[in-house]
Amino acid sequence: FIKHLNFCRTKPLNNNNTNGNGGVPSKPKIQPKYSIHRDVLTHEVVIKQTGYAARDKSIPSSLRNCWYTWSFFSLFTGVIPILQWLPKYSPRKDLPGDIIAGFTVAIMNIPHGMAYGLLAGVSAGNGLYMAVFPVLVYMFLGTSKHISIGTFAVASMMTRKVVDTYSNVEDHPHYEVLGSNATATALLNATAAALPADPITKLEVVTSLALTVGIVNLIMAFLRLGTLASLLSDPLVNGFTTAAACHVVTAQLKDVLGISVARYKGAFKIIYTLIDVIKGVPDTNLVNFGFCVGVIVFMTICNECLKPCLSKRCRFPFPAELIMVIGGTLISKWFHLHDEFDVNLVGNIPSGLPEPVMPRLDLVSKVAVDSIAIAVVTYSIIMSMGLTFAKKHGYEVRANQELFAMGVGNVVGGFFSCIPMACSLSRSVIQDQTGGVSQIASLVSASLVVVTLMWIGPFFSSLPRVSSMVSLAESFLNGLYFQCVLAGVIIVALKPMFMQARELKKFSKQGKLEMFTWISTFLCVVLIDIDIGLLIGICISLLALYIKGLKPYSCLLGYMPEAPGVYMDLNQHRNAMQVPETRIFRYSGSLNFATSLFFRRALYEAVGLDKIPPTKTSSSSNSSKSPSKGSKSSYSPVSQNGGKTVSVQFTESTSGAFKVLILDFSMLGHIDVAGCRTLSDVSKELKARGARLLLASPVDRVYDTLVHSMALSEGPFEIFPTLHDCVEYANACRTA
Repeated sequence: FIKHLNFCRTKPLNNNNTNGNGGVPSKPKIQPKYSIHRDVLTHEVVIKQTGYAARDKSIPSSLRNCWYTWSFFSLFTGVIPILQWLPKYSPRKDLPGDIIAGFTVAIMNIPHGMAYGLLAGVSAGNGLYMAVFPVLVYMFLGTSKHISIGTFAVASMMTRKVVDTYSNVEDHPHYEVLGSNATATALLNATAAALPADPITKLEVVTSLALTVGIVNLIMAFLRLGTLASLLSDPLVNGFTTAAACHVVTAQLKDVLGISVARYKGAFKIIYTLIDVIKGVPDTNLVNFGFCVGVIVFMTICNECLKPCLSKRCRFPFPAELIMVIGGTLISKWFHLHDEFDVNLVGNIPSGLPEPVMPRLDLVSKVAVDSIAIAVVTYSIIMSMGLTFAKKHGYEVRANQELFAMGVGNVVGGFFSCIPMACSLSRSVIQDQTGGVSQIASLVSASLVVVTLMWIGPFFSSLPRVSSMVSLAESFLNGLYFQCVLAGVIIVALKPMFMQARELKKFSKQGKLEMFTWISTFLCVVLIDIDIGLLIGICISLLALYIKGLKPYSCLLGYMPEAPGVYMDLNQHRNAMQVPETRIFRYSGSLNFATSLFFRRALYEAVGLDKIPPTKTSSSSNSSKSPSKGSKSSYSPVSQNGGKTVSVQFTESTSGAFKVLILDFSMLGHIDVAGCRTLSDVSKELKARGARLLLASPVDRVYDTLVHSMALSEGPFEIFPTLHDCVEYANACRTA
């Protein structure tokens, strides 16, 4: 069938060779041309000549292929990815950058860990533990080389909501120190008498939540739900994180002003909290407020001015957060801010590492629903950050392995007083910018945090131990960080999340559904609650995806008069010409039971099939010869089999009748039996109107389904490998 194939031997259009003009890609001196002379081919001929064989989808074949490709060593190294990249690690080349990055991330981890630990409703020490245990687990099991595992504002805020819901007693870690005093013992006995029948501390809720989130992650990994993050669209994640930042800032306002406000639950809690904060403004602690404003101003100047300038001269970023924490501690200790000005302090940070404690299993069922939302959000954050750095540095991040690493990390963290793990955007960027090339940087960071935990307790225990319980407590707390400093650190750290609101303009240009998803998610999270707002946002995002899937792109195609064989959308290209007595309909997306109705409606509206009355073939052919006013009718077919090009002038009927309908399936990814049945119905209606149906350019999987449907008495269908083959065949049949 192939009689002649002749390509003009010139340079290709995508030539990547460059000339001497600054690396600009060179262009051929002669315009490339090509000419193909062959018979028009049907898809059956192409299938026979190429030796195509449909893929065996049977279960025995799948099991056989799985057995042949299975390898225990590959499975083992796939589960523990460190065994894959550690043998390729070059200490001389990579270790210096990892040490610098690890040291820098540790400096940021200390204030971030304490701040987000308090934000989650537990102690600052629990936030520091997040920089150790989950980090070490992820180093062995994670596939991303650059993300910084630990605390994150959104995860801490969602954890705080669960803590406030189920905890009924406060955690008092300093009772152990006060227990030797008789007054303290009496206080403990009185407190124990006032406890509820089933006391649930905040730490118990957090550890049970971390364990449950880990179990959810492991179940998702087992069910291969790694692609679940793709359901969280960019407008959804953007609007959700921006709204969550509003919750975080609202929770810090009481620490900024130094006042006490009631905690609310349920819908509109952020509104009620703001009302109480406004009512409490007259009772503002001016020293507390002034110091917090000073922290915010100092941090803003460092982030906007000092850090960009110093980054050009030094790889180490300016440790503004750590300077403020240390400075706040010293100022609190020297000027006795807690005693004289009633400035709230963080409280005791225990020394050393926590002992492993089994989480309360009876709380798992209570926090199960909240854990699903936290698991999905934290996974989407980790996965999006991992894919960003993987694309930048050219390696692969495996979604299901990330779920497995998160599951094990959260389960281990639940035994060591940790909150659910996530990753930080700012720390991850710093780890990448300071030269980190692997998770060895996380090992360095975790080691430095461990040193901090080991030495911070003995430092505070060296304070004078006096006999009075009040003096002892004051002596204990005066050496600790006060909360307005960490509130200022949190507020400044949330600036990038608030700046995400500028993305709304970009989403509005992408489409109305994207803008509606962002606005609805933001308002629902702010006004109702974090978890309920997230659920509503996911439903809206899925609805938008469903609407887009039900309304795929479709159009009528025409040819270029200057280059027959190139077909364009007639609505978008004004100079494109319509092939006479032929309609070319392009449909993209999927043709299945859910979209078949839209396909039929779009096809009828495009070609006017419902307006053409059923007629005999002869009458339709005679009517097609009547002239049409203003129709684009000239057509110059490409020469066939080396023959001369023939120019023919055609006219179309005023009734819009045509002889051939071509469906361009080059952009059709899937079709099911219901879609094939729709094509059969269209073919029958065309025959009743004296026209015929041709299918062009189906991919292999679509072709297999069409052949299978014809075996089930659908069709028959005339199929061609390319659109131009189909058009030339239709032209030959029409002029015969």
